Amino acid sequence: MKKTKLKQLFFIVLMLLTVAPVAVSAKQQIDVKNILLGHIKDSYDWHVTQIGKTPVVIHLPVIVKSSTGWHVFCSSQFSESKDANGNRPGPFGLYIKNSDSKVHPGKIVEMVHGQEVRPLDISITKTVCVLFIDAILLLICVLVPARWCRRHKWDDAAPKGFTGLMHMFVMSVYNDVIKSTMSDEETEKYGPWLMTCFFFVFLANIMGVVPFPPGGGNLTGNIACTFFLGITTFLITNVTGSKQYWKDIFWPKVPLWLKCPVPFMPFIELFGIFTKPLALIIRLFANMLAGHAIALSFAAMIFIMFNISENAVVNAAAGSGMTIVSIAMSIFMMLLEILVCYIQALVFTMLSAVFIHLAHVKPEPETAKA
Repeated sequence: MKKTKLKQLFFIVLMLLTVAPVAVSAKQQIDVKNILLGHIKDSYDWHVTQIGKTPVVIHLPVIVKSSTGWHVFCSSQFSESKDANGNRPGPFGLYIKNSDSKVHPGKIVEMVHGQEVRPLDISITKTVCVLFIDAILLLICVLVPARWCRRHKWDDAAPKGFTGLMHMFVMSVYNDVIKSTMSDEETEKYGPWLMTCFFFVFLANIMGVVPFPPGGGNLTGNIACTFFLGITTFLITNVTGSKQYWKDIFWPKVPLWLKCPVPFMPFIELFGIFTKPLALIIRLFANMLAGHAIALSFAAMIFIMFNISENAVVNAAAGSGMTIVSIAMSIFMMLLEILVCYIQALVFTMLSAVFIHLAHVKPEPETAKA
């Protein structure tokens, strides 16, 4: 009886999802490009949804230093209507450049002596806002289990609920990834940083999958975020590298003709220093960006098929069929994206641990002379 009711409920929901796009498509055309870029790109306001013709937007603070001094105001002061060039005018002679422009697209600019100039911009954009939210959630995820550990002894019963889940993640990553890759001394020294990397990346990935605030921000799909994480690992790896590590780079154990007079191998080894963090940056950025774009593309295909021709019957048939396929594929992609969130955080942590460990190579012991 219960299974029959569940099937009926599922069928009703599926029919509603199938019919809903018809009403939407009949009213307006869907700009797929703006939907995709609006979710992926950074912005000065946070578009949540649209009820009828009224957009639901969270306006964020703008902090800029222009030619007339410092200005702090809300992004709502920028006009929603665009001028002839597609720009959004605002106060103090500032305006948001047309997002389709090749120079400063979607950024705040001003005209100074007839030239377009970018002011000093430290605004709380959507990406920055998501970063603050993820940082607060990360502190909660760390401090709640830490509080439990302070109040209990090591031989007490294992925690349950959220604390137990966090303990499982901590022990899994610490023992299976960090400790198995690095020495005991390195694990104690660099373990906190690597654990922070894992939980920050994993939390940012998961929050990007959540389609509504406080989620919905594609933080790790922003190259600036992954660039900072990769550069930090790069600095830790090379600043703390041993003498033998640098010796193997500038004077590797290869035949002399590969090192002198043309430093062929040293150049390759030195180039490899920069490709390692680049691999961390591009891998995380590309995977998360592509996952979000594919999931949104499946949803956008529904509205594309409802406007495929001028015949209403053809549109309804094509759109209804694509709705079922798109919903199924979107659910599959969301589940796959959750798995990718964990895998990418794990891969970033594991590769960072490997790079740091390889930088602490010790000289080989000299063989005893006969």
